[in-house]
Amino acid sequence: QVQLVESGGGLVPAGGSLRLSCAASGLTFSNYVMAWFRQAPGKEREFVAGISRSGASTLYADSVKGRFTISRDSDKNMVYLQMNSLKPEDTAVYYCAADRTAVAVFRRPGEYDYWGQGTQVTVSS
Repeated sequence: QVQLVESGGGLVPAGGSLRLSCAASGLTFSNYVMAWFRQAPGKEREFVAGISRSGASTLYADSVKGRFTISRDSDKNMVYLQMNSLKPEDTAVYYCAADRTAVAVFRRPGEYDYWGQGTQVTVSS
């Protein structure tokens, strides 16, 4: 059974940093494109960052380029999102997602096969 579990969310001041983790189980980790999405109250779920099966390629939303870094550890079946220079507009529930059939990293949520439960990130001003 596939399971994705996020952790690392919390309350941080503007300009601070946070690292989110996603633990994957029940799947062959190397077969999946992995991504992070976020959703604020009253807003649609939006793409944040994605990483290829090998980890060689990454894709970021324009709003987080230069501030966030996605990575994966195949030995641990883990995906990370390092978030620096956080802004109040980064406040959202952050979700980990996995895509088995992708030929590239896609931005649309409907592409992804599995989702975690989400972890709250709140950036205060």
